[in-house]
Amino acid sequence: MISILTNLINGISLGSVYAIIALGYTMVYGIAKMLNFAHGDVIMVGGYICFVSMMNLGLGAIPALILAVIVCTLLGMTIETLAYKPLRQAPKLAVLITAIGVSYFLQNAALLIWGSDAKVFPEVIALPSFTILNGQITVSGTSVITVLTCIVTMIALTIFTNKTKMGKAMRAVSEDKGAAQLMGINVNRTISMTFAIGSALAAVAGVLLCSTYKVLMPTTGSMPGIKAFTAAVFGGIGSIPGAMVGGLLLGIIEIFCNAYISTELSNAIVFAVLIVVLLVKPTGLLGKVIQEKV
Repeated sequence: MISILTNLINGISLGSVYAIIALGYTMVYGIAKMLNFAHGDVIMVGGYICFVSMMNLGLGAIPALILAVIVCTLLGMTIETLAYKPLRQAPKLAVLITAIGVSYFLQNAALLIWGSDAKVFPEVIALPSFTILNGQITVSGTSVITVLTCIVTMIALTIFTNKTKMGKAMRAVSEDKGAAQLMGINVNRTISMTFAIGSALAAVAGVLLCSTYKVLMPTTGSMPGIKAFTAAVFGGIGSIPGAMVGGLLLGIIEIFCNAYISTELSNAIVFAVLIVVLLVKPTGLLGKVIQEKV
């Protein structure tokens, strides 16, 4: 029983990181209707900016995190302006290939700047660990902060999209770009803001991910990025609550597979579960069926 609860806590912690990354994926897809496969590499950039800020510039954890968020936000908006905006009317395959190209560009730029060797990530979260059930289970401060960050992020995004003027503009662009533009909404600015928010979330997720694994390298964001995309599809891509539910479930499944089945098969099992879910409910757990006019 104790081992099950321990694995459940670890799964929720890991799933919270996936959920934060998935929120970035689902925001971009929900508004721009494109898959930004460079998102995982923006996560990696956020981790490196935080690492350099703390180890080379001597900044504290909070200023380093803020700097990482600012840099990744600007990077996301730059990527959208230079790589994706010119392809707004292009076929989806062209956009997908461009996203993969941007991903490889960021990975190789990181190799040139920081090298290929793994770096030990510094301690960012100072919250101490604590025990529950008479000391039988230890919960790390990193796990607590990660879960709280995930919950606060989802609530903040939900309020933002439902209550603010920009959030309503994003929903309008998501429904119909042409009609939104006729109503006076600046579609390009709205999509750029979406990329800015998604990239800011990527920076936060990158720091939390590196704090969890204590290691950083140019491929740090690749596999977590793919799994977070899987989580977004799992929960229903385009749905903010769906991204959180998908991320949490994916993290729990992965940890339990590692503990009770096989660490070598855990990734295969995670993707197999996704296939089963999509066969039963193609829109994901919380996704909605959208009728398209032709």
